[in-house]
Amino acid sequence: MGRDGIGAGEVARRRGAGSGSRPGRGRYALDRDGIGADLAGLAGLVEPTRRALYLYVLDQGSAVSRDEAAAGVGIPRHKAKFHLDKLVGDGLLEVEFARRTGRQGPGAGRPAKLYRRAAREFSVTLPQRSYELAGRLMARGIAHARGAGRPVAETLDDAAREQGRELAAEALRQAGDDPPPAALLAAARSVLDEQGYATRAEPAGLAFANCPFHALVAEHTDLVCGMNLAIVEGMLGGLPPLPVVAVLDPGTGRCCVRLAAAGRAGS
Repeated sequence: MGRDGIGAGEVARRRGAGSGSRPGRGRYALDRDGIGADLAGLAGLVEPTRRALYLYVLDQGSAVSRDEAAAGVGIPRHKAKFHLDKLVGDGLLEVEFARRTGRQGPGAGRPAKLYRRAAREFSVTLPQRSYELAGRLMARGIAHARGAGRPVAETLDDAAREQGRELAAEALRQAGDDPPPAALLAAARSVLDEQGYATRAEPAGLAFANCPFHALVAEHTDLVCGMNLAIVEGMLGGLPPLPVVAVLDPGTGRCCVRLAAAGRAGS
């Protein structure tokens, strides 16, 4: 392959992840968003007191004060304050301030700090899965099919390609201004990894070691594989030309799609 092909991108990644590199850089950088952030947030619930406070807050119909949480769990107020604020820092709880006496104006006192369940959702699956994304794409495809009188398979393909174009925009953002093809391909690979495809370099291109929609494949193979292909093709279509093409290549223990070097799609 040429210097701007897959091999060049792999060389660039290995330079960043070689023996002299710092841990947490390159392709295996610490994930402070996505699954990494979810894992970090949920890890705090391993602590029994913190978990008990979180469950107590969830069981209440409205936001609770530190005193209420401490009494509800049976711990001192200062200990409840410490763990409640940790839960806020982890994104599991949110804070609001309100006067509970009903009094307003001077002499009403300071508003109380109250805790309630955060609106943010946490989801961790290993290997990484994206069933919520599959549901959104299918719902979008069905809605468009009903509105336009088109086959669902066609509108699902449209929805998946639009998702791919959104991934292309993220890859362009990561790659920076006027990136060379190798850097752009590396950014595209990074975005695909963030989506759970677990890209892996092979002589013929890039294999996807994981399917984000794995549980759906057994009963809906053609639908899911077509959706994966449309996502990746949509992504490539939203980028400047790269020396790769997306192809269907089903195999055991990996995604049905891979990136093949242009001109070697059948190999």
